[in-house]
Amino acid sequence: MATRLPPLNALRAFEAAARHLSVKKAAIELNVTPAAVSHQIRMLEDYLGVQLFHRYNRALELTDAARASLPKLREGFDCLVQAVERLRSHVSGGVLTVSAAPSFAARWLMPRLHRFIAAHPEVDVRVSARMRRVSVDGKGDVAERATVEAWLDDSDIAILYGRGNYPSLWVKKLLNLTLTAICSPQLLQGANALKTPDDLTHHMLLHDDTGDLYDNEPFWDVWLREAGVNGVDARRGPHFSHAVLAFEAAIDAVGVVASMPVLAAEDIAAGRLVVPFDLHVPLSSAYYLVCQESASARPAVALFREWLLEEAGRDNRPS
Repeated sequence: MATRLPPLNALRAFEAAARHLSVKKAAIELNVTPAAVSHQIRMLEDYLGVQLFHRYNRALELTDAARASLPKLREGFDCLVQAVERLRSHVSGGVLTVSAAPSFAARWLMPRLHRFIAAHPEVDVRVSARMRRVSVDGKGDVAERATVEAWLDDSDIAILYGRGNYPSLWVKKLLNLTLTAICSPQLLQGANALKTPDDLTHHMLLHDDTGDLYDNEPFWDVWLREAGVNGVDARRGPHFSHAVLAFEAAIDAVGVVASMPVLAAEDIAAGRLVVPFDLHVPLSSAYYLVCQESASARPAVALFREWLLEEAGRDNRPS
């Protein structure tokens, strides 16, 4: 059976008086009389059967029991404030918090977000770029679900690279993904110009570690196997935890990266990057749109979800 809690007003009076060590200052904060604060504190002491203050002529001192309980009580009030603010934001439907991987947020979401903001200025969009958790259990369905649950603790929508196995949540595949070699157009010229995959032996390999971190297989291993290339050492070259960093190195002509062209679409369209070979290898992972079932019908969530799906649907560039 649930423990019956003391009256909230009594707890508030105690917390305020304990923080100020003054009944008078607590009364000013709570906009009541000092007598009312004293009455609430005595009522709480009677209810709990515990003395909370040592009372002196002009001072209060916390008892050991009160001092031990105060941090948890303050934590409880902080949680109540956060819960009320979350309820207010859900009722208003005007605040939308989106969690996404940094590379997806920077290279796919941000170039498009202005269209949603222009169409729905009443929605306050807050984007949180976050890394997936990587640890001894950082791969597989269990780690993916743990990441989604953590992101949705303080977000309305999560956009995650993975397999989409998130029971009890609203899940929709956003983008199918392929893998290909990507580089600066500078590498298509000169004595060691990239003309066939075998020419990669003359160039630095840049590693987007997304595949290694989350799919248990490095992207270069996947692509080179499908290309039938055996003479290229896939272990050499610098590694990057974010695709966006690998793309920056590729733009500077440091080397060639095996990654998802959907994340480099803006740079490819602008001519900063090129796809030197026709081979696009389908990935088993994809980008998924995920939210709590209870949040899926919220006006702001529904608007953003439908907009994302529309953007993904009309994106005819390589993915």
